[in-house]
Amino acid sequence: MESYKTISQPSEEVLFKEKNSKFFSYAFPVSNEDEVKEIILSLKKKHHTARHFCYAYQIGTENPSYRVNDDGEPNNSAGMPIYGQIQSFELTNTLIVVVRYFGGIKLGVGGLMSAYKTAAQLALENSLITNKTIDINFIISFDYKNLNNVMRVTKEKNIQITSQKMELNCEIEISVPKKNAQNIFTIFSSFYEVIIKKKC
Repeated sequence: MESYKTISQPSEEVLFKEKNSKFFSYAFPVSNEDEVKEIILSLKKKHHTARHFCYAYQIGTENPSYRVNDDGEPNNSAGMPIYGQIQSFELTNTLIVVVRYFGGIKLGVGGLMSAYKTAAQLALENSLITNKTIDINFIISFDYKNLNNVMRVTKEKNIQITSQKMELNCEIEISVPKKNAQNIFTIFSSFYEVIIKKKC
């Protein structure tokens, strides 16, 4: 697995109605749980009179982790149908939140599952889905005298430098596509006085 599908930016708000209940759905690109918490918090401020904030997300590429939340709805009537759409679209690093305003008519478990699934599907259909390469990050440490050699390789191999510290002892962080990672690691490992290690 060298690439994955995700959404490139937050979706527009989508409104789905079912028997007077309103379901506002949103999709967001996320990379960690802190981002998820911030998004939920901001939606709770926006929809401060809503009854339910149900969501599902999946994060990671090699060993993805996921979480679902029914937020007071009957078990598995909201979070799992939402997560099912993330799976159906084969996405990761994606969060879907569906905000429900109760309309006074009970939908039943089957009706809720259908409504949350549809709301999640509409959010993803309203999103820009993109393919991204799985990148590996390395830290390269070296003395300043080796700077030219290291920079020459990064330029020749078109390597993305994500951060750098240029002092007496230099350190740069690089990001390379997974398929090129072993080759790049071998090149820098062969340099005398240059240390390369995978970033944890």
